[in-house]
Amino acid sequence: MITSSINEIKKELSVLESETLLALCMRLAKYKKENKELLTYLLFEAHNEQAYIENIKEEITELFKTLPSNTYLIKKTLRKILRTANKHIKYSGIKQTELEVRIFFCTKMKDAHVPRQQGSVLFNMYQQQIKKINTVLGKLHEDLQGDYLREINYISR
Repeated sequence: MITSSINEIKKELSVLESETLLALCMRLAKYKKENKELLTYLLFEAHNEQAYIENIKEEITELFKTLPSNTYLIKKTLRKILRTANKHIKYSGIKQTELEVRIFFCTKMKDAHVPRQQGSVLFNMYQQQIKKINTVLGKLHEDLQGDYLREINYISR
């Protein structure tokens, strides 16, 4: 089976009736948890982005409470937290949301006193997030950049 392009799918969806579209969406939601989560975001949470960000922060905070003391397990747990954060960032697609979530992750990592200097994996994970933050920051308006600079300076130290 050859997969159709997004453009072809868009054209085909535009000619379908609403009942057929509903059936297709329900079928998509049935087969993958990620599809269901994206539909949940689009239908129920996209209208209030700030509440969505707060929910993500709460989830990250809860995950950080389970951070073990073993360095190997810390790496695994932080990767899991980062996968969760990246999934929510992908659902939103808004640069400010991405920036806030990444800054929050780095802040929690710093406040949890994760031994970043000991292992190169943890150090590189943290530096990669700083790099992504700076990339996203460069794409925002100057006024918004100023709002985030204090937080970025805190995590960069």
